[in-house]
Amino acid sequence: MTSGITTSTQIDNIKEFFAGIFPFNCLSQDVLIKLAKNTEFLRYRIGQVILTREVMPQHISIVYEGQARLLGYDPRNDKAVTLKLLTMGEVFGWVSNLRDVPCETVIASTEVVCLNIDRKYFLNLIEQNSVFFDALNNYAALIEVYDLLGEELSRQADGETDLGQLTKSIIKNNAVQIQAGQQFSVQQLDIEYLWLVSSSSQAEFPIGSRWECMDGKSKIVTRGYLRLLGVDRDAIINSISTFSVSRVQLPPVDLGDNLANIPYAPELDTSEVQKQLSTRNEKNQKNYPYIRGRGREDGALACFQMLSQYFNIPFRRDMLRRIIAKQTGNLSLQFCGAIAELMGLTTQMVKVPATALGKLQPPVMIAYQESFAIVYKSNANELVLAVPEMGVVRRKVRDFIETWGSDGDVLLLQPTKNTPQSRFSLRWFVPALRRYRKVLIEVLIASMVVQIFGLVNPLATQVIIDKVIVGNSPDSLEVFGIFLLVVAVVEAVLTAIRTQLFVDTTNRIDLSLGAEVINHLLRLPLSYFERRPVGELATRVNELENIRSFLTGTALTVVMDAVFSIIYILVMLIYSPVLTGVALATIPLFALLNLMVSPIIRRQLQDKAERNSETHSYLVEIMGGMQTIKAQNLEMRSRWKWQDKYARYISAGFQTISTQTTASSISSFLNKFSNLLVLWVGAFLVLNQQLTLGQLIAFRILGGYVTSPLLRLVQLWQNFQETALSLQRLSDILDTPQETESDAQNILMPAIIGNVHYDNLSFSFKQGGSLQLCNINLDIPSGSFVGIVGQSGSGKSTLLKLLPRLYEPQAGKISIDGYDISKVELYSLRRQIGVVLQDTLLFEGTIRDNIALAYPDASDDEIIAAAKVAFAHDFIMNLPNGYNTQVGERGSSLSGGQKQRVAIARTVLQNPQILILDEATSALDYNAESQVCRNLAEAFRGKTVFFITHRLTTIRNADMILMMDAGAIVEQGTHDDLMSRQGYYYCLYKQQDSQL
Repeated sequence: MTSGITTSTQIDNIKEFFAGIFPFNCLSQDVLIKLAKNTEFLRYRIGQVILTREVMPQHISIVYEGQARLLGYDPRNDKAVTLKLLTMGEVFGWVSNLRDVPCETVIASTEVVCLNIDRKYFLNLIEQNSVFFDALNNYAALIEVYDLLGEELSRQADGETDLGQLTKSIIKNNAVQIQAGQQFSVQQLDIEYLWLVSSSSQAEFPIGSRWECMDGKSKIVTRGYLRLLGVDRDAIINSISTFSVSRVQLPPVDLGDNLANIPYAPELDTSEVQKQLSTRNEKNQKNYPYIRGRGREDGALACFQMLSQYFNIPFRRDMLRRIIAKQTGNLSLQFCGAIAELMGLTTQMVKVPATALGKLQPPVMIAYQESFAIVYKSNANELVLAVPEMGVVRRKVRDFIETWGSDGDVLLLQPTKNTPQSRFSLRWFVPALRRYRKVLIEVLIASMVVQIFGLVNPLATQVIIDKVIVGNSPDSLEVFGIFLLVVAVVEAVLTAIRTQLFVDTTNRIDLSLGAEVINHLLRLPLSYFERRPVGELATRVNELENIRSFLTGTALTVVMDAVFSIIYILVMLIYSPVLTGVALATIPLFALLNLMVSPIIRRQLQDKAERNSETHSYLVEIMGGMQTIKAQNLEMRSRWKWQDKYARYISAGFQTISTQTTASSISSFLNKFSNLLVLWVGAFLVLNQQLTLGQLIAFRILGGYVTSPLLRLVQLWQNFQETALSLQRLSDILDTPQETESDAQNILMPAIIGNVHYDNLSFSFKQGGSLQLCNINLDIPSGSFVGIVGQSGSGKSTLLKLLPRLYEPQAGKISIDGYDISKVELYSLRRQIGVVLQDTLLFEGTIRDNIALAYPDASDDEIIAAAKVAFAHDFIMNLPNGYNTQVGERGSSLSGGQKQRVAIARTVLQNPQILILDEATSALDYNAESQVCRNLAEAFRGKTVFFITHRLTTIRNADMILMMDAGAIVEQGTHDDLMSRQGYYYCLYKQQDSQL
């Protein structure tokens, strides 16, 4: 029933409200009155999840007051996109119920009041009102079109098209149709439209698939409800236009004083969903990870592997083993804490009595019986431990005390939001392979047919020898010759078709997966890139091709070899069981060889990959710093250093090749030995007339078909080792959480006014390291021009890099206009903040391209205006080609001051609400810098500007000056205020003034 709405007047008002909203405007007055009596008003807080795509909505909701965001998730990368801002009169929840597929995610952007209809009542309303049902059946919802188009783009390996804009454009241009029901005529389906299954209860019509009408049927009859969405094929191809919606203004519902009494809605219960979707393994108390290990070092490794499985984080055994091996002295629990930090966990070592273990948050790591153990559960009476040498054991507290002691050191372990998650494995490729499964199956079938044709050769050879040559039947020779020629032609054609299909499909897979990897890489936090050389990251990205090549190439070869080896062996058994046994006698030796060689090759491949990464990283470093190398005369020293690294890489490669060559030589010998045995025993059988000569030769050919895969086994195993290493290296990228993962559901940052507040903020680049900023408290009014000065290393740049969330503080918070920036969607914040750094980077292209980098559609007048503010227009026009002058790689054709002014113009064109200039004028002369400051102050009047500089004279007119020293703000005020205090700022100003 309605919440606090009982009078007939209020019910009439709600009825009138419904009468102006689609699809309720097609209901009769009596039905609307009943509907009004069966509604409920609920209030939702800012940021509260109203609907989520993982749970079927239990209400159909109509926005009465406030705004909410409708989110869509792109199936190509599972990223959230705001599709629409829902305002008064917007209805949501119905499309999920009609399709019987939960697909809507709605989050309150402001405090929202919704009019809710119970799901069962709504479905009953559909059943009883055919006009109402037809209205919904003929309406294509925005989220419905978005989801289905996303599936279609995924099938086409299209990773570039803006799915949100495409969806809105298609709906705006009326390029979509709906056909729904239990039966309808095929003639109703426009052939110019692409038809996609939106809702279906039948397995043969999976949701998201294309509808293919076959067998010339004139009528479609289904076993249940079927909903098809048709999209104009031309509309998909046409350019995307900006989407806008005109809304009818609805009169508010007059509830009198009842509006203030509307209760808040309870939080959406998604516990079951979160339990299923959580990437953290919430372990059942009877299902604790256990890894066996002996000794202190292996025991520590086993404990780290158990922790990786418990928290579902990546585990790199080889790397951790090398770190432990380099440890001098006894392996301590404190050193284990350092390794756990390296894995991404946050740790703390405490000394506690054994009886207090039950009060700690499990799991914890302890030293136990000359090794280590993981405590998974503890209470006042019992503990559950995973001891590497014993297994998962339960100990009474009194028994545990006898072994461990009455107290001891305990390593507390907890994940953070930046802890990497073990998401990347071969399963990551399954969706891409499944997307092209039809073509891959066709390739597999073609390969099987080619292999079957391979059986023709030995069988035909046997017949030719036994029947034609031995039987002296020359007339049959021509027939067999023509037959073998036809087989060869068919085999060649099939092989060509298979190769064409295969190459085309693998290229599509490469494009799709490559785009996904690069998208993930670009969205990683800045700290990730600061810890890894550029060259190393490039080599890690390149590992994707090795993995894909293995999955679509080597893996297919292994499957074919395995299947047809069995077939060939069965045929060989028909010829001679004895000879088959002789041919297969060397298989155990092949297996033993692979077991012995595999760990050696894996270790050598790891070393080779690391040497290659070091060499490539240094080469990239040399190329990027060529100006410094030339100026400092470092060519010879750079070459020697590169040569040393390259020599190590070549040496590592030589060791790998030596091992592979040895293994291949042994394999080749075993293969020849097997052939010799077959020939020896076969000749004996022929002489004893147990086998014909043709059968012996056919058997030898079949034996080659079996032993050839065995001969390739060493190479295949090496490929597998390389793929495992590639997976490990690429997982370093894909297992690292994106910087937006934790706040994807946060509210959008409203339009910034410019009030900035730092509240007890502290920051360190390393967890537990010295603080670069300590207890910063600061209030900046909107529209202020703030100058920031101080000695190098005082924390000026770090203070402002926290504002667009390039880094996250260790303590405290930053608020803009009262919004905690850690609780708003990241990119909605960064879009409104402009940053110009000291180390200016220009991209290859023209000056115009670089200024309009963020807004490529900017007009010439807008670009020129931005250049004039940056005091760049005059020097640009003096260049030979003006704004069309090529800047070269990283802006190499321009001077430092020219590059800085182009970068400032680029940011001015973005027209941010907050502007940050981090020593962005350091390469300018005094007059140019002063002119730029005056221009910026005028252009950004009324907006907040932060200006970091070492030239104090350029900020004399600033509204506020901050003087920083050792990570703290030691003085703040205007120029005159600070000079009158005769403190830090006064001394620094006088020092600079005396040097002029």
